[in-house]
Amino acid sequence: MSQTYFQKGFGLKSTVGPVLAAAYDSRIVERLKALGYSARAGELTLTLAREFGFCYGVDRAVEYAYETRQQFPDRRIFLSGEIIHNPDVNARIQAMDIRILPDAKDALARYAGVAAGDVVILPAFGVTVAEMKHLRETGCVLVDTTCGSVLNVWKNVHKYARDGFTAVIHGKHYHEETKATASQALTHEGGQYLCVRDKDEAELVCGFIRGTVGAQAIRERFAHAASPGFDPERDLSKLGLANQTTMLMSESLEIQEMLRAAVRDRHGAEALGERFRAFDTICSATQDRQDAVLKMLDERVLDLMVVIGGFNSSNTQALARICAARLPTYHIDGPDCIEEDALRHRPLGTHGDVSAPAWLPPGPVRIGLTAGASTPNNVVGEVVRRILLQRGLVPDDLQIA
Repeated sequence: MSQTYFQKGFGLKSTVGPVLAAAYDSRIVERLKALGYSARAGELTLTLAREFGFCYGVDRAVEYAYETRQQFPDRRIFLSGEIIHNPDVNARIQAMDIRILPDAKDALARYAGVAAGDVVILPAFGVTVAEMKHLRETGCVLVDTTCGSVLNVWKNVHKYARDGFTAVIHGKHYHEETKATASQALTHEGGQYLCVRDKDEAELVCGFIRGTVGAQAIRERFAHAASPGFDPERDLSKLGLANQTTMLMSESLEIQEMLRAAVRDRHGAEALGERFRAFDTICSATQDRQDAVLKMLDERVLDLMVVIGGFNSSNTQALARICAARLPTYHIDGPDCIEEDALRHRPLGTHGDVSAPAWLPPGPVRIGLTAGASTPNNVVGEVVRRILLQRGLVPDDLQIA
């Protein structure tokens, strides 16, 4: 650890710990957990998934941001994009006079105002190789909170590129993490990447591999989601699958098998070892939250689900997709979405909020709750409080279901 690069915090956990607890802990959430994660109040029954909210990587990133302000009280501090995808957390960080830098086409534009001696916090998603190079040359102090699960994906992408495999990344090409991961492939001579968002895009790639889709169709569909100069004929002959760590695990596994089958159909089963590789790179916290909500849906009879987390949070969107396949689901980004006579939510696959005036029907209602890995307990607790308020209830009314 040098004086300009910090990756393990500043040893100030005891100092910032009480501040973090006051900001992000929730007595309401603790009450729900103490009641066995399911509680009744009046005619409402609330059930909370047993794995939800802040994961270790997010918790660590947020703590390091608070430590950074303590360590450098008089310096300008910048954050290269949202530290995590949660509006409450990002607002609190900005309130500490930490400026979140907007995205830009290149590092020079994004960090134009950063000078030597300034402090730049790198978010849990990581940053691209070009951004890191630019920041090091600037001479600023770097506080790197990149999640260990993301770093693990980067290691696999490096192995793919080193061995002549194109990294096929299941992820959103515009997402900070996916951009950072893709950039790792380009650090090796001849390294290539292709970002595949969903099964429809994967099917197009499979069609090319099997010879039923032309190269031009691939170039057009993935014009903004492939490495510069991407040549389908050359670069789709050897594939290594990786993931944005917050995607839906079941879909990643399906895409893996789709690509494996296409390579086998084109080149034969005996060639799979030399033409296709795959590693499970969905982070354990993402998987735990998906497994927990599936278990809750299997074991509980619920009338509706409320999924809490940033609208731009991929892992929260994945939770909403799981729930929406089974029952009415409302994805909200925080308690302000619960209004006096309606609920403002983001329907699956859309980009705008809609109002649901009749979201909470009269009489007995069984509500399931979960939250993405970037959602703090205080937000979950306040959502619970506002749901109860819809029926004139308070958290102290909660009792064992």
